[in-house]
Amino acid sequence: MIIRRILLASLLASAAPPVASASDDVLDEITVLATRRPVGIESVSAAVATVDGDEVAAGKITTDALRDLIGVNLQQTTPGQGAAIIRGLKGSAVLHLVDGMRLSNAMFRTAPTPWFALVPASSVERLEVIRGTPASLYGSEAVGGVVQSVSRLPDFDTEQIAYSGDVVASFDTAELQKAIRATLDLGTRRLGSSLSAEYLQTGDRRTGGGQRIGPSAYSAKAVRAVVRGRPSDARSWYVDLHFLEQPDTPRIDELVPGFGQTDPSSSEFSFAPNRRVFAHVQHEFMAASGIDWKIDAAWQQIDDDRVTRDLDATERRREDNRSDLYGLTINASAGNEALNWIAGVDLYHDEVRSARVAEDIDSGSLTNLSPRFPDGSTVAQAGLFGNLQWRAADRHHFTAGLRFSDVRIELPDGTTIDPARLSGDVGWIFDISDALHLVANAGSGFRAPNIADLGTLGNRPGNRFNIPNSNLSAENVVHGDFGLRYRSEGMRFEVVLFALRYSDRIVSVSTGDQTPDGRDIVQSVNAAASTIRGIEAGLDFALTGQLDLEAVVNYARGEQKVGAASEPADRVPPLNGRLELRYTLNDNWQLATWLAAAARQDRLSARDVRDVRIDPDGTAGWASVGASVTWANEGGWQVTLGADNLADKEYRTHGSGIDAPGRNFSATFRRRW
Repeated sequence: MIIRRILLASLLASAAPPVASASDDVLDEITVLATRRPVGIESVSAAVATVDGDEVAAGKITTDALRDLIGVNLQQTTPGQGAAIIRGLKGSAVLHLVDGMRLSNAMFRTAPTPWFALVPASSVERLEVIRGTPASLYGSEAVGGVVQSVSRLPDFDTEQIAYSGDVVASFDTAELQKAIRATLDLGTRRLGSSLSAEYLQTGDRRTGGGQRIGPSAYSAKAVRAVVRGRPSDARSWYVDLHFLEQPDTPRIDELVPGFGQTDPSSSEFSFAPNRRVFAHVQHEFMAASGIDWKIDAAWQQIDDDRVTRDLDATERRREDNRSDLYGLTINASAGNEALNWIAGVDLYHDEVRSARVAEDIDSGSLTNLSPRFPDGSTVAQAGLFGNLQWRAADRHHFTAGLRFSDVRIELPDGTTIDPARLSGDVGWIFDISDALHLVANAGSGFRAPNIADLGTLGNRPGNRFNIPNSNLSAENVVHGDFGLRYRSEGMRFEVVLFALRYSDRIVSVSTGDQTPDGRDIVQSVNAAASTIRGIEAGLDFALTGQLDLEAVVNYARGEQKVGAASEPADRVPPLNGRLELRYTLNDNWQLATWLAAAARQDRLSARDVRDVRIDPDGTAGWASVGASVTWANEGGWQVTLGADNLADKEYRTHGSGIDAPGRNFSATFRRRW
């Protein structure tokens, strides 16, 4: 009850009418790619949140930086991974992009997925999260929202060869982290290059109260190389290469007893490895007609290999799962003060390779088994879209878009599914004043089934065993939000009300049978419909010239029907939020303190109750307090010392497979030149 009152008080503070600031500081203007072209965030009707690359670099993995964003909850099944839950939706209901190209692939499941953590942190200029259904721009899977990484490009403003560098080293006590990241940029205004590398190693996580939970240690290594050319003011290009690998990441929720269990589900379970390779080429040029053309081509390969062994079994299983995703997008855009438009086409082809063998741990003999995914399955997507922004009058701005999408799924047994859909969205901004704006959006989108939906065979979290179902159709969503935004010198504020209706949802349903080792046999079917409503509020306020306050509060409530039965929607986070104060002493010193908290969540679906990661009596509320001090100088040195969860609270974020870190002391050393 105390936590709920704290969060409600923060929400009221965030929603209070803006007041004059004593500060003369102007908060930085933000440019986003939420509309597939650079625009000021104040001209976007969609609900958008951003986090810059410095905050990403301060975390262990890229997804860590999503934890404190408005409208986002971060789920962790194991420390080396993280999944964004946006407006109660997750996994394949949230589209993941890198520089406008899909990271989401045919293996994305409807549950939280691990692969956005495979974006190198050193590559990130900023992260953007669109909450809602930008259906005309992004098509299938942009149901609950879009998470996008915008990569940093080398940028020099000189004709002479110049260089810059950035090295970050960090350590902590809760996970015994040791990490280093280094970047070197070299070039001129016309031609620049960048090379970065990073390495991370952790130990077993120490949770609140002092217990180390193992095995939860993992490591990661990454490299990134980019070359960028700007032969003229009207033309530019770049070639970007990413590689990140986690060689052996244990799945901790399978290796320790969950709620209702006396023994763990597995004796072995590790992702070995999780790996992502990404190659992206972009060419942009301004034609004589004034139309800006942009052509992107990309290839992404994700390996999701696994080593598993059921509890006390004499058979070890080794899996090789791979997605090769090829993409091509062509966009044309133009505009003036009254009208901006973008139109284009995108084409994707994804091929899944999958194999599985059983190894007798006594004799070492190998036996081929049916793979997790149908080997050789393909998903092809084609989309044609258009979107415009229109300043209809001094105070009215409208956005409208339409998209035609065709998705073709082919399985090796000859099964073909070919959903085609029209989807679209509209938006409105009304300027009450120069600083205060009403915003509204509505969208109708869909999610085509993918290979994970149609053909997954094998163990699933929650002591389940999935069998395939090739008779699935697309999911559909209708989404709307209405909000108030305020932007002035020293203050940003927003509050958004949203509602969505998600029908024909693909859910995992029990068949009533069990495997010989006691796992419930389940199958994915179009059997659910969900309604989720909520409120999101955020405030960034310069209280004085030296003191800044940030506050975020999120609340969602969901109901769903599975067949004829009504129940709370799956995995919807409880009321939660964060309050942070930053005090800038002078040019060299800054102090910060924060409170993060969540209320109790006891509105559980039948699936939540069966999930051994979730307490069947409900996830307890929690609060965590932290503080940091940062010193920086003009020579490019920066040192940050931090302490989080100072009370050493033992708690778990709702839906996660491991408790949060306990009391944690950290140190980050950075040198930029």
